[in-house]
Amino acid sequence: MGAQCRRVRGGTVPPVPQSPSVDRVTGRVVIDDVRPAAPHAGFMAKAVQGEAIPVSATIFTDGRDTLAARALIEAGGGGEVLAWAPLALGINDSWGGTVVVPDGLGPRQVVIEAWVDRHASWVGRVEAKLGADQDVSVEIAEGVAMLAGADIAEPPIATALAALRDDRLPPAARLVRALSAGVAAGLAGPEGAPRLTRSAPAPLWVDRELALCGAWYELFPRSFGGFRGTAARVPAIAAMGFDVLYLPPVHPIGTTERKGRDNSLTAGPHDPGSPWAIGSPEGGHTAIHAELGTFEDFDHLLAVAAAHGVEVALDYALQCSPDHPWVHDHPEWFHHRPDGSIAYAENPPKKYQDIYPINFWPDRDSDRKALWAACKDILDFWIAKGIYIFRVDNPHTKPVAFWEWLIPAIQADHPDVIFLAEAFTRPKVMAKLAEVGFTQSYTYFTWRTVQHGEDGIWAFIEELAHGPAADFMRPNFWPNTPDILSGPLRHGPPAAFASRFILAALLSPSYGIYSGYEFYENLPASSTDEEYLNSEKYEIKHRDFAQTQTLAPLITAVNAIRRRHPAFSRLRTIKMHPSDNPAIVAFSKTSDDGADVVLVVVTLDSAQVQESTLHLDTAVLGVPGDRPFYVIDELSGELYMWSAHPFVRLDPASRVVHILNLRAGI
Repeated sequence: MGAQCRRVRGGTVPPVPQSPSVDRVTGRVVIDDVRPAAPHAGFMAKAVQGEAIPVSATIFTDGRDTLAARALIEAGGGGEVLAWAPLALGINDSWGGTVVVPDGLGPRQVVIEAWVDRHASWVGRVEAKLGADQDVSVEIAEGVAMLAGADIAEPPIATALAALRDDRLPPAARLVRALSAGVAAGLAGPEGAPRLTRSAPAPLWVDRELALCGAWYELFPRSFGGFRGTAARVPAIAAMGFDVLYLPPVHPIGTTERKGRDNSLTAGPHDPGSPWAIGSPEGGHTAIHAELGTFEDFDHLLAVAAAHGVEVALDYALQCSPDHPWVHDHPEWFHHRPDGSIAYAENPPKKYQDIYPINFWPDRDSDRKALWAACKDILDFWIAKGIYIFRVDNPHTKPVAFWEWLIPAIQADHPDVIFLAEAFTRPKVMAKLAEVGFTQSYTYFTWRTVQHGEDGIWAFIEELAHGPAADFMRPNFWPNTPDILSGPLRHGPPAAFASRFILAALLSPSYGIYSGYEFYENLPASSTDEEYLNSEKYEIKHRDFAQTQTLAPLITAVNAIRRRHPAFSRLRTIKMHPSDNPAIVAFSKTSDDGADVVLVVVTLDSAQVQESTLHLDTAVLGVPGDRPFYVIDELSGELYMWSAHPFVRLDPASRVVHILNLRAGI
């Protein structure tokens, strides 16, 4: 009996053969452009355990021999082969395939092995000569030598070898058995093959599933009466289908230069201040605001969340109020003006008089090391309290070298920790932060409001899902944040909130909304300011969660659909489909095993009815291209008969989206 197959998510994979020894990295076969890979040496591509990741390379050799290749996932640093998959030749010497990432978190490496396919090369020569009616005696001798060195216990090989040696038969009869698929299978693989070459290993970091796919909900605990009140809200958040509850900073808030309502410079006696003005005489980043409760109350919140399948994420904001203990104890960790005073934070035209930015590169190296260690101590503290997800505030305003040091230092001991970068910054800076270790990034989704063009949704998704950045940068789409009310949401109707939610939740495996989104909060601070009017950053809000005018039913239904369909948990399988009307967007997603296919058609217009003819890639969808097929709308339960070019009509007053199941078994 053969070795048993190992069971992994998405199906079974064959037993993993270990690689034969190879003397060199570069051999007679050239292997270039290996993906997935980070752009620069020393950094890692990313995947999650159980994910089927695309692997590709440019592979060729001198001469006319036929090549074979496979992709390996090996333990970090090399050695044990954990998974493998064959690669197939495409065009222009491009090879590709998919390999399922085995269970286990942490560092791995992708290696491509390529070699001369002895049997296929020999078959090519034989068939060419037979077709030209030429002598094949040399090829018969080559076949005997090739099969004699193989495992003749395999019946197809033993039978073919006997036929090749039987000189009583005519040449074609001697060869026919050796040309069979059974013999090809028996000789497959790199063992003993000539010109075996291994690529340089491409480092790969393997995360848990929540690093790729999850629904986030953000709220301010103080608006719910603290940790105990937030815990009471958790069942409703879980019922809506959210996986992560994200809390802005929960630390003591400074009183010096405290901001009042709507970022005013003068705070009233009851104004709570901004949670991002961290620190007071009561403590800094490892303390909690007394008005939120105690650490016992915090532990209770974590326990309630865990009981409902929700994980709590905390904000990691490396900045201080003027009252933070670090300001008194370590003035060398801050920027100083010529008059000796400490500079507050500015992002012109915005000014943050209540916040001191940290100087991450003090003049003395010893001060830098002490500061960086103190920043790591903050994470170690909260990890010990049970927090394994951190939303990082403005990481692009800190040195990239700091993150390059900090994130691997944390994940070396805690590979399940997730870092979300709030990096609304220049594209190359955002990409570099992802490359040095950030698990996810907010990206520019908030401002992608049209379908086509350089800044359109189509080009944006192609870049994130299929471009080089897809190997190491994961999106987390947020249609709003406490800082940002943009685009069609500003004074927008409920349909605008529904459409933007659908795009965020179904384009990206990870998405999030800030509390109040479900109630269509849509008043900007001004015609030019993306901030909210009456921003919760500077005041406590009491929302009526019993009100009936809410997006919560749609959010709940869509999150349930996301969980029913594994296709929505993936990004790399997304396919955009052309629409005659740029106001209607169509895209599909496929599960790793191809068994689940979904098609989403959504309107970008929240005011008027929009109609369009779509042009579906039926090969990608796995549906007939020459006859009608059935689809089921997952939201309404309606059954439709569609074709490769269906007509759709979306009325924002009643329906902004079709979420279609293409594998309904009908």
